[in-house]
Amino acid sequence: MEIIKAGLNDFNLIHSLAENVWPQTYKNILTPQQIEYMFEMMYSQKAYNEQIEKKGHHFILIKDESGYLGFASYEPNYNNTPVTKIHKIYVLPETQGKGVGRAMIDEIAAIAKQKGNIRVSLNVNRFNKAVGFYENIGFVNTGQEDIDIGNGYLMEDFVMVKTL
Repeated sequence: MEIIKAGLNDFNLIHSLAENVWPQTYKNILTPQQIEYMFEMMYSQKAYNEQIEKKGHHFILIKDESGYLGFASYEPNYNNTPVTKIHKIYVLPETQGKGVGRAMIDEIAAIAKQKGNIRVSLNVNRFNKAVGFYENIGFVNTGQEDIDIGNGYLMEDFVMVKTL
């Protein structure tokens, strides 16, 4: 597997991967209306550009000989702390369980260490089966938060942290 840095020109690829992952990931957790609302909020061209240009998010893609398998975004020194925040990490459903997610988290953790960060954190929906995956690779559930994202919707998340 190869991990590459993504940029503004990779919007269509990130968007296409997200279209393949999101419905599968959230179909038993969120309503179709909330999935559509959140997808537009996070994966429009405008939102993608803003995440990179204004919010300081870095995107990576992972691929093998068969093609692209997933993507992630992260932000070193989140809120001016020695923490790298993983904002997104998604792997195509057919490639889950094959080390793709772990490889991206290992890459992000290595970058975090280079930046002098001591932890990696992420939020995950409380009902997402990925909670177990994160626990298996060393993340600890440090609490939960409900984030109002507008339109009457909440993101109901666990906050998970891994010490580097």
